[in-house]
Amino acid sequence: MSDNKLYKTPDCSKFTGYKPCAPYKLCDECDDSRPVGKRILLIALEAQGAVLMTTPLLHAIKREHPDSCFTWLTMPASMPLLENNHLIDRLLPWNDENRMLLKEIEFDIVIALDKSAYAGAFVNSLKAGEKYGFGLSPEGVIIPLNEGALYNYKLGLNDKLKFKENTLTVVEMLHKIAELPYQGDRYILELKQEEIDHRKNWAKEAGISEDDIVIGFNTGCSQLFPNKKLRKEQQVTLIEMLYDYDPDMKIVLLGGREDTERNDRIYELCGKRPIKTPTTEGLRRGIAYVDLSDIVVSGDSLGMHIAVGLRKYVVVWFGLACAHEIELFGRGVKIMSGVSCEPCCKSTCDDLKCLDEISLQAIYDAVIKGVDVLKAEKAGQK
Repeated sequence: MSDNKLYKTPDCSKFTGYKPCAPYKLCDECDDSRPVGKRILLIALEAQGAVLMTTPLLHAIKREHPDSCFTWLTMPASMPLLENNHLIDRLLPWNDENRMLLKEIEFDIVIALDKSAYAGAFVNSLKAGEKYGFGLSPEGVIIPLNEGALYNYKLGLNDKLKFKENTLTVVEMLHKIAELPYQGDRYILELKQEEIDHRKNWAKEAGISEDDIVIGFNTGCSQLFPNKKLRKEQQVTLIEMLYDYDPDMKIVLLGGREDTERNDRIYELCGKRPIKTPTTEGLRRGIAYVDLSDIVVSGDSLGMHIAVGLRKYVVVWFGLACAHEIELFGRGVKIMSGVSCEPCCKSTCDDLKCLDEISLQAIYDAVIKGVDVLKAEKAGQK
């Protein structure tokens, strides 16, 4: 509770000082106020897959601080991934207005997960009792703010540690940064009822029944790492292999706006047999279309993380990315290309052995294994 000479503000997370939290509701007569408790700010700006990987940390924060008001600051593009998240009290986009606002609030805890100079400079300007993660030194370089962040900090500076020695997943490292125990919590990605209804209606119109086992091909990836996707010809070959296994198999093509042309071409090369999902309706609709699938085939991309968040069975192939950093929570298979130079995390490469030598047979076998697993699960539910 804050007390100035003019007005004693209530200790309630719903109080804004602007208007009642509900029409005609008076604070003095309220019997369901929610104490603010600790004010916690989490800063996880980019990339979008990393934002989703951060959501398991919310469970640990709420266990440690059940009476708390939790604010998440992220880039506008990542906001849809966090909509409808029941553990976030206030979701704010990174902009001038919100940075000015947050500088005036006294937080108990700030957890800053981005290793960037501009994010670190902003973290330095915040008022907080405790800060975890990364800030900026007086010399203008990124620095760890607490003991728990030191391992992740060193990981970014030591390729041998990152690519050869580290065995921790990103989710485990995020808990380490926040100095909170990890208890195996999963991603939080929650569809709204309207989105669920849209997905069901769209599936019905597309000829997909609830008894079908649907395989989704997430065909694209981030433009920052364009080689995290298979070539169109490889994806066509995989789809044809699956149709050879079962000509009636339901296969959907997934992706965003940047994948429209790619999906159109794959659709044509596969004799117009796959089901194309819309690619230009925005991220939340894209998430709903991923939810059509029981199994998702993908590279290490946002589509993969969405599938993990929706608890799909995921078949993911790795070349340049670090497979050991990704947690599938026992719902999928990781396929490595097996080349000597993987992983490398390069955004460009003149010798894409990791693409050329990936085993399409191994991916196919993993998909068929997933089909068998899901058939057994559905039979057990009847």
